[in-house]
Amino acid sequence: MPVYESIKNADNKIVISAQNRDSVIFGWDKVIAALADKVAAGAKVVAIDGWYGIDYEKIAKALAAKIGDATLLPADELYLTRDEIIAYNQPYVTDDPGFGKVNRFGVIEDIMSADAIAAAKAKMTSGAVVIIYGPGASIKEFADVQCVKCYVDNTHQKVQWDMWTGKLASFGQKEPTKNYNWKEYHYSDYYMLKRQKDYMYEAMDFYVENYFEDDLVLVPRAAYDEIMSTLVKYPIHEVKIFSPGPWGAYRYLQMDYGVEGLANNAWNKIAGPELRILIDFGGERSISMPMLNAMQYGEELVGTLIHNQYPGLFPLDIWLDDGWHPTKQPAERISMPMHIHPSSKYVEDHFDEPLGRYETYYIAEAYEGANTWMGFKDDADIEEWERLCEESQNIKPIDNWKDFIANWNSKEGDLYLIPPGTMHGHGGNQMVLEMDTNPSINGTEYSFFEYDFARPSWDDDAKTMTGKPLKMHLEHGRNMEKTRRESWVKDNLLSTPLVVKWTPEYYIDRYKTHSVMPYHVERIHFEKVAEYSTEGKFMHMFTPTVATKVTVRSKTNPELKAECDKFSTLVIPASFGDYEIINEEGGRVTCVVQRWKKG
Repeated sequence: MPVYESIKNADNKIVISAQNRDSVIFGWDKVIAALADKVAAGAKVVAIDGWYGIDYEKIAKALAAKIGDATLLPADELYLTRDEIIAYNQPYVTDDPGFGKVNRFGVIEDIMSADAIAAAKAKMTSGAVVIIYGPGASIKEFADVQCVKCYVDNTHQKVQWDMWTGKLASFGQKEPTKNYNWKEYHYSDYYMLKRQKDYMYEAMDFYVENYFEDDLVLVPRAAYDEIMSTLVKYPIHEVKIFSPGPWGAYRYLQMDYGVEGLANNAWNKIAGPELRILIDFGGERSISMPMLNAMQYGEELVGTLIHNQYPGLFPLDIWLDDGWHPTKQPAERISMPMHIHPSSKYVEDHFDEPLGRYETYYIAEAYEGANTWMGFKDDADIEEWERLCEESQNIKPIDNWKDFIANWNSKEGDLYLIPPGTMHGHGGNQMVLEMDTNPSINGTEYSFFEYDFARPSWDDDAKTMTGKPLKMHLEHGRNMEKTRRESWVKDNLLSTPLVVKWTPEYYIDRYKTHSVMPYHVERIHFEKVAEYSTEGKFMHMFTPTVATKVTVRSKTNPELKAECDKFSTLVIPASFGDYEIINEEGGRVTCVVQRWKKG
């Protein structure tokens, strides 16, 4: 799936000490020279570890050339054969065509050769200058013989794109891995890479940013620690991502996101674990890194309860589902697939994930014909629906599909609660602020598609809807269907707000909830200034839906602040405490807040 990004107003501007700010080195040549200086000062072994998708050989060769006399030791020589790694990953890849099972405990050393590790260590203790490079270059076994340890990071979208285009070299491979199963990355390799990164947070001497191919940023460990511990004291911006698709629409063209090449907007994620962040700490430029790096400070970011209950998990997602079309379109063009989401028990039993997907649709804008599909009609024959979906396999159209699925007219401010097992789909002609729980540490999507109108998918090369129809997940869909009917949906899932705080300057309302939903959806309404609080325990996913620009500012430390545009999300850390929201442009403001119920 092609991914586009918007970095407009995405910088996180933070203040760190002058000493650490000035210690960061920008530029390829300067970084290579700084590492070479470490060797000149007596460092015999330099380790360049990191995530997938980095040209480690290019960095290592540049450093060797600067040093003049060094042995290059590629870490890919440490690994078992590709066939052995495939066998190791098989329990996590599984036979399920759509999903895998999380490698909950595996580490990189599991797929390395003990003999190769011993041989590499012998080379590193020979007295020669050695540069060992690639994922796994600085495993614990080498800690006592490596003088300089670097960690080169990469972002989720860049790795995904390399994987989908066949350019990604996996563990032990010098060249792009042929026939690499995407589930190997999402369910096994990712987790081994993450555990190695978690170790390197403490072991590394330098964090290295290599977002741009010909550029490096060398961040000394002390500076990195201050950057990250400071970041989670501020409201955090993430870089939005956009993807075209068969139900993609065109409101984004009027929103001035600065996205080039996007032909329609089906998937627009504005906050979540797999996005990247830009950090402006006063250096030569902002540095880029995965949002999940902030989970080093999980208790401060997500709160004590979530930190303890779901270690390492960033539990909330925000999407913005575009739905505006300049001309009237049939439902089969503008609707999402008919789909359901799994419960926590289901993802734990089937995929070893910690949290199910509990969703809400907040209607941020409603256009002519705004509507949402949710629940089965009271008289629908659900067994017949399942039979037709099985027969169709999303290849043969189901002509009477509307006879089964209930449809609801939407207006701005409506909130649809979508607990697991509820058949649903955005029906088009509306802008949906889609708020979800995130089941996976790496942001794996869990939607069980049952019918997508047998329509072609999007071909981004041709910029036309001429791709193969989407694959369905009928077995999981049948397993999770709760057969929720139209009348039950009306009484239980069409939510309305109640005012929970009123002042002459602002008021806060909260939408009625359902017992299984783990988070609240609230709104703050005001004209000039409003106040709210994380209470030291609730992370706030904060999105202005009626506004031009607002500032969120700490009441106890006003220097801790961030601006936020309409339809952008700030992640306000649980530890942020009391804050005020200032309207920067005039007019009325509505900000939507998603936050956990329990703290």
